[in-house]
Amino acid sequence: MQFEEQILISAPVEKIFALYANVNGWSSWDPDVKTSIEGAFVSGANGTLEPSKGPKAKITFTEVVANRSFTVKSKLPLCVMCFEHELSGSPGKAKVVHRVVFDGLLSSLFGRLIGSQIRKGLPSTLQGLKRAAERQS
Repeated sequence: MQFEEQILISAPVEKIFALYANVNGWSSWDPDVKTSIEGAFVSGANGTLEPSKGPKAKITFTEVVANRSFTVKSKLPLCVMCFEHELSGSPGKAKVVHRVVFDGLLSSLFGRLIGSQIRKGLPSTLQGLKRAAERQS
């Protein structure tokens, strides 16, 4: 099961990626989460994510490509939840895609239970990212 949202932002991808790289500051543009990272924003880094309406979860940054994308995975019982973030665009403009993928035996169950809350929050998360990035530009 998967779903995604996208938005156009009037800011260079480098500015948006800098907001992503500041994992401990995500709550400044996404007030529904508290996050932390152990070490640098690189592939293989570990951290935590605590949604406002849910338990704290361990996360792994499985792939980080500067100014292009990053993927975060969290393990659930018999399911893996992936948050994929992609950036593309021309100078001064960026298309941002946030995608959530549930994979595994219980993916349908977790997709309905957790995914519905995440899906509701994605538009406001992207709007917060847009405001933060455009304010910095």
